[in-house]
Amino acid sequence: MTQQTKRVVLCFPLTDSQAKQIGTTSTEIEVINAGQSRINQEILSADIFIGHAKVPMPWEEVVKQGRLKWIQSSAAGLDHCLKPSVIDSDIVVTSVSGLFANQVAEQTMALMFGVYRSALTFFRALDKREFVRRPTMDFRGKTVGILGFGGNGRRIAEVLAPWGNRIVASDKFPWDKPAYVDQLVHSDDFETLLPEIDCLILCVPLNAETHGMMDQRTLGLLKPGGVVVNVARGPVIVENDLIAMLQNGHLSGAGLDVVETEPLPATSPLWNMDNVIITPHVGAQSENRLPDTIDFVCDNLRRYLANEEILNVVDKKVGFPLRTASD
Repeated sequence: MTQQTKRVVLCFPLTDSQAKQIGTTSTEIEVINAGQSRINQEILSADIFIGHAKVPMPWEEVVKQGRLKWIQSSAAGLDHCLKPSVIDSDIVVTSVSGLFANQVAEQTMALMFGVYRSALTFFRALDKREFVRRPTMDFRGKTVGILGFGGNGRRIAEVLAPWGNRIVASDKFPWDKPAYVDQLVHSDDFETLLPEIDCLILCVPLNAETHGMMDQRTLGLLKPGGVVVNVARGPVIVENDLIAMLQNGHLSGAGLDVVETEPLPATSPLWNMDNVIITPHVGAQSENRLPDTIDFVCDNLRRYLANEEILNVVDKKVGFPLRTASD
């Protein structure tokens, strides 16, 4: 390895041939496919880190060494790497925000309409071969609230717009309100929207401001009979408070692609509720996820090595890019 060669350490589920594809981006890099088993060691000698580590990482030591210059997350959520030491460092962080907004919107629709049309009740009846009509709810005419109006939130609003429901939203940067969104407020004012909302969709990043933002008090501000859909991160909801609101009838149902502790413990009451649909954090899942991610990573790597503008640069203080590649 020459003095100018940069060491690129990978940690996401790709094949050796896909790792080699990243390596062909430049002759100036050496690519190490560390995987989850070796990433906490290989990161210590990385100039560039690409991926999403799901094991404890020595971020303070990495920052202290001063070698790592760039983190390209293979996920939109950045709680895996935006630790205080990284935030306060000069390490550049980029994400794949917006790359899978279509898939997240599809997952949101599946969860939301599954709850409104009592899909789980009918699926359980299917197992018993019970051909019996049971109650459903109407989505038409409901006010939908989207908290977090970035790439995913905006795409969800676009998909929902033809239904003609009233849509309200909040975001850290409440600009460019689409005509089909009735109201877009600053995230500091999200609570003012809650009493109007029948169906709450959570798309916020997980950070100090959003951790536990939906608790007994804020869930209680939603309209009685409301539905909550979470395609953000599990810890933005205080799960015990959500369970209590479902049990006492204040909420009519929930669609959860993420939960506070993953995998969801077998003892959780959520498993046994007919008005709760749970999926195992597959909102951004796609048959093309790896190829699309690799194409994005290779483009950004080429840009970085050529000293060109890289895409999806994260504002580390707020936890997401202020502009994405899709803007």
